[in-house]
Amino acid sequence: MSTESIDPDLQDIDRWPLDTAVATILDGQARAVAAVAAVSDAIASAAEHAATRLGASGRIAYAGAGTSGRIGVQDGVELTPTFGWPEDRLAFFLAGGSDAMMRAVEGAEDDEAAGRATVRGAGLKQSDVLIGIAASGHTPFTIGAVRGARARGVLTIAIANNPGSPLLEAGDHAILLDTGAEAIAGSTRLGAGTAQKAALNALSTAIMLELGLVYRGLMVNMRISNAKLERRAVAMIERVAGVAQSKARSALALAGGDIRLAVLLALGQEGDAAAHALKTGERFDALVERLRG
Repeated sequence: MSTESIDPDLQDIDRWPLDTAVATILDGQARAVAAVAAVSDAIASAAEHAATRLGASGRIAYAGAGTSGRIGVQDGVELTPTFGWPEDRLAFFLAGGSDAMMRAVEGAEDDEAAGRATVRGAGLKQSDVLIGIAASGHTPFTIGAVRGARARGVLTIAIANNPGSPLLEAGDHAILLDTGAEAIAGSTRLGAGTAQKAALNALSTAIMLELGLVYRGLMVNMRISNAKLERRAVAMIERVAGVAQSKARSALALAGGDIRLAVLLALGQEGDAAAHALKTGERFDALVERLRG
């Protein structure tokens, strides 16, 4: 496996001057991001199909072990505050359970049956999407989760850093992040991990874009959890609806902190009609354009 190989040019990195070692590690990080850019079409295709499958009720699930599993959790938990994605439409399958977020659970990743059982226990269905992540592409738990989900009709996206690996073969959509040898052999938290995080950033954000949860570059469905975000929300309403700050603030209060609903109210739509329009799943951009005439 390329991620486990030793780069002969780096085998003495522990003896190098520290500034040289750091520069080399950072160069590897840049190459990892370049590996993600090389598969942007595959990421876009997976996102498009995922958004279609999810619709108004589907769940996004992440499966992985160790570093890969933790990166999946990190991506998923950000979807709620950033895009307002409902927490009950997220699922996380981490080898070793939730304890594995903070410490290694020995041997947990080697159990393919556990991966299948976790998916079965979560009751995933055809409207759901499972993203399986493993640097090696050989992690039994993650492969089991992807195979089990796909057998249930779930759309599966497999992300791995080694070509021809079983995980990539198991998914409906295969995303190969060919990052090669690490600066420190076997430490896939470096280049492979960086590539996984960048790929998930792009994938999940693209899904949200396709679902209409972003409007003209603005996070119009974010959760308002502090004063800073409230100020941002008011500014968004001012900009999108073209109203004064006082009206934007009033609309946000009437909408109970729902930015998209506040925009529709600021544009003159009645409260019940605005709320109903959003619940029916009509794209927010279409609603705004219609109200603007």
